[in-house]
Amino acid sequence: MAFTLPDLPYAIDALAPYMSQETLEFHHGKHHQSYITNLNNMVKGNEFESASLEDIVKKTYNVADKAGIFNNASQHWNHGLFWQWMKPNGGGAIPGDLEKKLIEDFGSVDAFKDAFVQAGVTQFGSGWCWLVLGTDGKLQVTKTANGINPIATGEGTALLGCDVWEHSYYIDYRNSRPNYLEAFWNLVNWDFVNENLA
Repeated sequence: MAFTLPDLPYAIDALAPYMSQETLEFHHGKHHQSYITNLNNMVKGNEFESASLEDIVKKTYNVADKAGIFNNASQHWNHGLFWQWMKPNGGGAIPGDLEKKLIEDFGSVDAFKDAFVQAGVTQFGSGWCWLVLGTDGKLQVTKTANGINPIATGEGTALLGCDVWEHSYYIDYRNSRPNYLEAFWNLVNWDFVNENLA
């Protein structure tokens, strides 16, 4: 079954002023769509044609002759969640269980946010920063290059991720990745993050 572009869970201008309609038109409508188009073409007629997206990501990670499939599958997986990790009028209060866990594992919510932003700022080139529930049951902040994600590396469950490829922020923030990451807190859908934790 062919993969398809998921609809945004909000209007295309709903994340402004922190993420503009123009950014979403390019990022969702063109970049995410191109990952899906490429992936569908690459899996046609081979063993991945009817596999789940997660299976494709896991089975092609670090396999040299499957790098193209991995890159497009992982970016489709990442973006499918990225749109849900944001919402109009996001940010604000963090649900109790999640807030408690953040304080328990990072010392404070602010310490977590600082670590997350730092991971995103220091990711050289394209990539992602993540809040992950590790296999040891502890929350941790990680960063990955390009389209690599926690299901590929087996680090744990991705609870929150932020895309730090330039196409995610250049229209709105030019080369200021730190400003983009700080603005991201005004968009985070904490209820969805908490659902992933649960």
